[in-house]
Amino acid sequence: MEFQDVVRRRRMVRHYDPDRPVPVEVVERIIDNGLRAPSAGFSQGWGFLVLDTAADIELFRTAARPAEEPERWFAANVQAPLLIVPLANKDVYLDRYAQADKGHADRSDAWWPAPYWDIDTGFASLLMLLTAVDSGLGACFFGLPADRIDAFRTAFGVPAQYNPIGAISIGYSQEPPRDLSGRRRPKDDVVHRGRWQPRS
Repeated sequence: MEFQDVVRRRRMVRHYDPDRPVPVEVVERIIDNGLRAPSAGFSQGWGFLVLDTAADIELFRTAARPAEEPERWFAANVQAPLLIVPLANKDVYLDRYAQADKGHADRSDAWWPAPYWDIDTGFASLLMLLTAVDSGLGACFFGLPADRIDAFRTAFGVPAQYNPIGAISIGYSQEPPRDLSGRRRPKDDVVHRGRWQPRS
């Protein structure tokens, strides 16, 4: 598939064929492409939990299900043959940038203009989303309830220094193609050239 077609076809898909697992070689391709994402200082302070059995996905739903209004959370209701949970490790970045070649004497995060540990893990997630589309699959990046992060970590033995930035569901889409072009903000509202121009 041409790259422009992949970008145009990417949608957040929430309904998948329950009887079609994602082939192992496609899962590996999705993961491998995600690992090619850029990272600040080549820190690669990320981890990816791959869940591809019905039991693990049910455990994920249970761990993510809040007591109040669980129907509001896709994480508590997701039905997909494959979930990948991308996790960011801030400590890896603080350690890397405290090394001599980076010019910082300590592990302070005060000078970081943005949380690059989360950004880089997001870059990897987007590559996984695009690889899924290129493989003829649908995918969705979604959030976890903040008050269920500890339950998720406990359920899957995730170390405390790894923070899930969300999760990615992947499978064969059961949704019809949708044209979202009319729902996107006009380019002139969000792109500023040369100077930031206020919009009336």
